[in-house]
Amino acid sequence: MADIPVNSARRRFLTGSATAVGAVGMGFAVVPFLSSFEPSAKAEAAGAPVDINIAKLVPGQMVTVAWRGQPIYVVNRTDKMIESLPSLDSQLLDPDSKEISQQPKYADNFYRSRKKSIFVVVGICTHLGCAPTYRPEVAPKDLGPEWKGGFFCPCHGSKYDLAGRVYKSMPAPLNLLVPDYFFASEDLIRVGVAEKKA
Repeated sequence: MADIPVNSARRRFLTGSATAVGAVGMGFAVVPFLSSFEPSAKAEAAGAPVDINIAKLVPGQMVTVAWRGQPIYVVNRTDKMIESLPSLDSQLLDPDSKEISQQPKYADNFYRSRKKSIFVVVGICTHLGCAPTYRPEVAPKDLGPEWKGGFFCPCHGSKYDLAGRVYKSMPAPLNLLVPDYFFASEDLIRVGVAEKKA
């Protein structure tokens, strides 16, 4: 065996081939490992913004969508609903939402929204996290003659007006939260991201 001459070209070929096969194998092993550090599709979807088409949302109607596991209420308020908002200030705990910032700057107004008619809010009671029901009717028997429409939490009785502002002497300590959102088009609201400045 010692007398057989070494074929260096063949040795280089075999060494190169083994190295190439090893590199490919290493690539197949590393890709899944590195991919495991990326968030799952479910996790990405949970934090991703959500688009809401309001083209068919008639005045007085509400639609609910899920974003980050929370209900988002979108209400198309009528002119009468909007006109009633300032008259409720004396009955509300924090009519100007000044206690804790509960809305982005662009919703820092009495109607708490970008547009007066379209109200976007996180549908979670600020007391214990229940989901308030949308009660647009005026003066129903169970809510009394002073009720001008809004949100009612049946779990513990908290009441909010049609701008998500909590009434005085309720279990809920804060107004409903207004999320970041903007109008991507006339009929499309994007919730979960602030509008980028041009």
